[in-house]
Amino acid sequence: MKNLVTIVLFSFLLVGCKQQIQSADIPKINGYWEIEKVVFDQGEDKEYGANQNYDYFQIDKNNQGIRKKVAPQLDGTFLVDDSYEKVRVRFQDDKAYLDYATPYMKYTEEIIALTPEELVVLNAQKKEYHYKKATAINILGDGKKTK
Repeated sequence: MKNLVTIVLFSFLLVGCKQQIQSADIPKINGYWEIEKVVFDQGEDKEYGANQNYDYFQIDKNNQGIRKKVAPQLDGTFLVDDSYEKVRVRFQDDKAYLDYATPYMKYTEEIIALTPEELVVLNAQKKEYHYKKATAINILGDGKKTK
């Protein structure tokens, strides 16, 4: 009986610690994000050391915007093209979702965690994508400020 009470209390603690994403948190998504790792539903992780592409999000006050793939350059700039995904933030059942739309498909990711430095999303295949806020790279040492 004592073990059962301990298990129930521990379960409530885990559920209570999950971050609930609010609409006030959404502006934290805006900017450049670099993938750190993917956690698969079986529990194994795939770590990413260096990335050739970052994700760039721009969400407006109406919870709509875009996500683009961008390539960081050694001078601190980013190469971009005209392709992007439309994204809409949706709140349902005390959860927050990113709904994506392209001319070819639609899909959804649940926002699990969101801070100014961390973004974690869960897709339909139960893969957790862990992102860290990306900063510009400038290894040329030319003294110019990066944007």
